Amino acid sequence: MADSPQHVAIIMDGNGRWARSHGLPRPAGHRASVKVVRKVVEECARRRVGYLTLFAFSSENWRRPPDEVGMLMNLFLDALEREVADLHRNGVRLRFMGNRELLGAGLAQRMADAEALTAANTGLVLIVALAYGGRWDITQACRSLAVDVAAGVLLAADIGEAQVAGRLALAGLPDPDLLIRTGGEQRISNFLLWNLAYTEMYFSDVLWPEFGAAHLDAAFEFFARRERRFGKTSAQLAVKANA
Repeated sequence: MADSPQHVAIIMDGNGRWARSHGLPRPAGHRASVKVVRKVVEECARRRVGYLTLFAFSSENWRRPPDEVGMLMNLFLDALEREVADLHRNGVRLRFMGNRELLGAGLAQRMADAEALTAANTGLVLIVALAYGGRWDITQACRSLAVDVAAGVLLAADIGEAQVAGRLALAGLPDPDLLIRTGGEQRISNFLLWNLAYTEMYFSDVLWPEFGAAHLDAAFEFFARRERRFGKTSAQLAVKANA
């Protein structure tokens, strides 16, 4: 059986549907989600999870109505203003991944400031995916490698999985052990396409604003029951465990 996950990734889905079910405008769902993020960060830190990656805004989300996109950007900025000091006091290291060129200068600067402030912290590493897409991630990794090949500092024949992984947004960090998606959908929606190769996937019908500690426990219990073979057989794992 699997140990506790050290890297948990979450697709936080269902904010709009939660708001609609409560007779509220969509922004109310997104604002409610911030409180859940705070609680999940606390719970993961308490459970000694090493890394938590949250899918906050995808590259495809730019297709949403402009007023909703603008509201989300302001919400991210406000959340940074309110939450970073508390995260820092609790030893959380904050990192962002995604195409920052698409973000406003003010938000991008606050992100950089938050990363710098928390860079030396040794607790939970919180990675927030903002303006992120898995295809974009792999494309920019390939482009980076191509630049080195063109410059003569890297041979194309020397490019393998390790070289590609080293140019991805999660370079230097372990791949997620457990992916949680709320909201009832069962797809990964262009999230961490490379890094989810051997990730255990847990899909919950619970809408994100209603996700709590008990739901996180259920996801962890699901993970604990999984046999993570990574291409090996159960017999091989048994031999290794008894060695």
